[in-house]
Amino acid sequence: MPTALIIGASRGIGHELARQYRADGWRVIATARKQPDLDELAQLGAEPVALNVTNPESIAGLGWKLDDESIDAAWLVAGLYGPRHDGFPTQDEFDAVMHTNVLAAMRLLPIVAPLVAVRRGKLGVLSSRMGSIGGRGHGNASLYRASKAALNSVLRDTALAFGPHGATCIAFHPGWVQTDMGGSAADIPVDQSVRDLRATLAKAQPDANGTFLDHDGTPIPW
Repeated sequence: MPTALIIGASRGIGHELARQYRADGWRVIATARKQPDLDELAQLGAEPVALNVTNPESIAGLGWKLDDESIDAAWLVAGLYGPRHDGFPTQDEFDAVMHTNVLAAMRLLPIVAPLVAVRRGKLGVLSSRMGSIGGRGHGNASLYRASKAALNSVLRDTALAFGPHGATCIAFHPGWVQTDMGGSAADIPVDQSVRDLRATLAKAQPDANGTFLDHDGTPIPW
């Protein structure tokens, strides 16, 4: 039975990833912060693990929990949009977004990528087209954009470090998805986005290591 790891599975895309992998017969290890969300993941048949991605001790606990595991497909989904305004960011706003979207990845990916490499598996991080510098046409949401551009850099470093050992590491734009973050007016239902993300990751070959892709596999400029 293949194993999937979903980091950030309490709601939205992460929860749907856990649901779809379980529906297809995968073993799923899924993280969330709050006990009710962990209980719901257990009801899906996933193995719930408590994790606060901004807490280094919690991340160390995940590393201990995953010791000796091997992962076929891993997803880092946990993320924070932050302030909706484009004004002067406060220190707390900056820290919350950067710690969740960037520092967490810098701490988590070195733990997860070796477990993926063992199985010559796939690792996806949920980025955003808004993090693209080369394809940028708007200047709104600059804090969120900066965090996703930095996340892309962390993913690329991870690909360089662990690609030669067997892990295929990809940054993904999930589309404008109908989640709490995307809103009800978004283009794509969450189940469709997740089907596309899973299919694109599953068919990715080693030469896709270190790429930035739309949910349907279309390349996105860095």
